[in-house]
Amino acid sequence: MDLLNTLVDKGLRRELPTREEALAVLATSDDELLDVVTAAGKVRRQWFGRRVKLNYLVNLKSGLCPEDCSYCSQRLGSKAGILKYTWLKPDQASEAAAAGLAGGAKRVCLVASGRGPTDRDVDRVSDTIKAIKDQNEGVEVCACLGLLSDGQAERLREAGADAYNHNLNTSESTYGDITTTHTYADRVDTVQKAHAAGLSACSGLIAGMGESDEDLVDVVYSLRALDPDSVPVNFLIPVEGTPLAKEWNLTPQRCLRILAMVRFVCPDVEVRIAGGREVHLRTMQPLALHLANSIFLGDYLTTEGQAGKADLEMIADAGFEVEGTGQVTLPEHRVTAGTGGGCGSHAEAGCGSHEGGGCGPCGSAADEQAPATARVPETARVSEARTDLVAVRRRGAGTDLAPNA
Repeated sequence: MDLLNTLVDKGLRRELPTREEALAVLATSDDELLDVVTAAGKVRRQWFGRRVKLNYLVNLKSGLCPEDCSYCSQRLGSKAGILKYTWLKPDQASEAAAAGLAGGAKRVCLVASGRGPTDRDVDRVSDTIKAIKDQNEGVEVCACLGLLSDGQAERLREAGADAYNHNLNTSESTYGDITTTHTYADRVDTVQKAHAAGLSACSGLIAGMGESDEDLVDVVYSLRALDPDSVPVNFLIPVEGTPLAKEWNLTPQRCLRILAMVRFVCPDVEVRIAGGREVHLRTMQPLALHLANSIFLGDYLTTEGQAGKADLEMIADAGFEVEGTGQVTLPEHRVTAGTGGGCGSHAEAGCGSHEGGGCGPCGSAADEQAPATARVPETARVSEARTDLVAVRRRGAGTDLAPNA
């Protein structure tokens, strides 16, 4: 298939595909799916070998968010029966993080609901970062606290944070359909603040919110231009009690095509399968490891994930290995370039404005998603609603029960 040969060649050279090529990946047939996975897998192995990076979420503050993101179970007016609690103390957060690190995670993602942190909140999170790093040598810490004000990214960096997550979530043209309390530009501004402070930027998307193929390509090209080191790909989990809980637009095949498209457009960045992989990829999760080089271990923010032991077994059975704390995730050319240096050559990526922010999890919109205004043709909605696979988290942070890690 000439298209795939071209995309592999470009991916190995870190060249930007054309928009038409990216759209063609999403339009491939089920008969061509394994060819698509094989081609994108060559690019993944070129830059990341067979390593899988494990990340672990700690939800520092759950629920009661003033923002109206329609995919989120923690949103303003949400009727989802999720855990609601205020800030964990540093020792509580450190204890929660220890479970994920013991399971093999090398990065801890500290997430808090809300529009953005106050200066006092930054102090709290700074104390938590120090507590985790004091007890776990070599651990990476990513913060995800919403929209940042001037100087806050620098303070987090000084406290020991390695990265900051703020997702674009969807295309600029459709952003107003899912959120009205902040803008796409607000999100971009926060990612740029993280970059400027010397933090590794993490910004991704949510698929399955009724977007078109063009919307998906738009947001991924915007991400490439924004230049993050990691791109989490979330698959919408329609949580009961959120505005669009009845939307089920994804199939395992569709998810694999999306991951392949992201890999071709962002060949040398950490592509993370984030929220929703268990719900939408299901038994095809191992195939997705040929496209992405990073996953979340265990549970998400407000929903349960696959058992941590099952994650580790899946990685081993598929012939991959867990990335160790002594291994560097990113390819050498990106590390030597310093923080940033996005999906290949950032000079060639120009697709609209780039903005990321809000209270999305560290790449894990899984726990808090429900699609916005549907734009997928009715004939394309072939996915069966698997509400049996959506379970609200009742263990780990904010409870007295042991976490899943």
